[in-house]
Amino acid sequence: MFFLLLLGLCFLLFWARYISTSGLVVNNYTITSPNISSSWQGLSIVHISDIHYGRTVNEAYLRNLVDKVNGLNPDLVAFTGDLIDNDYKYSREEALTIAGILAGIQAPLAKFAVVGNHDYFNRDYFSIMEVANFQILENSYLVLGDKPDKQLFVGGIANYSYEHPDLEKIQKYLTAAEERAYRIFLVHEGDAADAILSSCDLDLILGGHSHNGQVRLPFIGAVVKPRFGRKYSGHYYRVGETDIYISSGIGTSTINFRLLNKPN
Repeated sequence: MFFLLLLGLCFLLFWARYISTSGLVVNNYTITSPNISSSWQGLSIVHISDIHYGRTVNEAYLRNLVDKVNGLNPDLVAFTGDLIDNDYKYSREEALTIAGILAGIQAPLAKFAVVGNHDYFNRDYFSIMEVANFQILENSYLVLGDKPDKQLFVGGIANYSYEHPDLEKIQKYLTAAEERAYRIFLVHEGDAADAILSSCDLDLILGGHSHNGQVRLPFIGAVVKPRFGRKYSGHYYRVGETDIYISSGIGTSTINFRLLNKPN
């Protein structure tokens, strides 16, 4: 009996370390809103988050991820932070390699990113994303579309773990978009949503950080939820008129295990 239990535990650990951390699940969602003009109908957005390069994600995995993203033919790509795990010591050559790989992501409309808590103290994050042609949104925004009634607003905040959102500034730049513009907002920590929505009207929030618990158990769900990733830790929420989608991430944090929670 003891031997069988030990064998089962070893199998479970092997599965959580090597099987559950590999591959990639693509979740498809269709969004409808009266604020989406006919010119944006059929717009395809690919949202990725929490790569944590250096743990379970290596160069080969990252290249496969880029191929997977490009195979989805996105118009716009949103990355919601944590590119390189802060426990991983990488070389300058690796940073250039990562930037070059990410530059291969094809998105004709735009590629946007925000700063994750693991990116906050990374001196190379901004330069890597610049080489990769990602525009970092840090209490900033971009309005796509040249006609007032056919605009798409995309904004983002600084990292919520270390900075509180500048709500006054967010309110001001939201006025730059027409009232009926579809408003997309990128955050790293999903729990920043309540602070933002307390004074701002948004249509869509994309976030990460929680890893959806990373390790999940039947009937229990997420075992461990990180700070600022506890309330909005699942895949999808509807708050008022706002859709909130939280990615479970590509890589792992703290421990190199996933269970009942494939990268997606």
